[in-house]
Amino acid sequence: MALNFKIENDLRRPLVLRGVTKRYGQGVPVISTLDWTFAPGTATGLVGPNGSGKTTLLRLLSAVAFPTEGRITYGDLDIHARPHHFLQHIGLVYADAGLPQHLSAVELLEWILRERRAFDADAPARIATALDHVRLDERRDNLIGTYSSGMIQKTQLAAALIHHPPVLLMDEPFRGLDTESTAAVMALLHDFKKAGGLLIISSHARALLDTLCDDFIDLQPVAKDS
Repeated sequence: MALNFKIENDLRRPLVLRGVTKRYGQGVPVISTLDWTFAPGTATGLVGPNGSGKTTLLRLLSAVAFPTEGRITYGDLDIHARPHHFLQHIGLVYADAGLPQHLSAVELLEWILRERRAFDADAPARIATALDHVRLDERRDNLIGTYSSGMIQKTQLAAALIHHPPVLLMDEPFRGLDTESTAAVMALLHDFKKAGGLLIISSHARALLDTLCDDFIDLQPVAKDS
């Protein structure tokens, strides 16, 4: 069974940054007056050395952090004015996932679908298909608290994709994956783009990004005042 992404046309909206600055306390800005438009059907890579603001930008885009200045919109929606509404439409992969250890991968995906009122008679088959595609074939019914780091990453990837979100935000999604699983995830991300999905991804695996991304934001550490 294929994981056919079905992204509704009215949810294929641009994600737009207008003059976004992020500063912590009185320090120099981590992100400074950034203007950018992320379009549906494209993948954008966030690149730059450690400390350049990649994770900070993803936190801003996922409405976890608020900009010091500027605004971010998804279509006509200000994502920081109505974060809960926006978060219903995105899939997230964090570099350091905090998944519930008392659930299995199957139970976590079921909970996500029920939370979004998308659990129906076909849901168990869709859950099995999503886990098949990320190559979580073993111990998917065991508790997440017993998983290896690679299995946790696969679970997080399936959780991000199971509800067919129009927007995917990913921080180091290939971390902990073997070669076969990485290739499988890359195929999923290409399919996601073709279906009209909007992908923003940060990874040190630049060779993979070069085959996937249509554009890049090259972030550099802000020089501190001497």
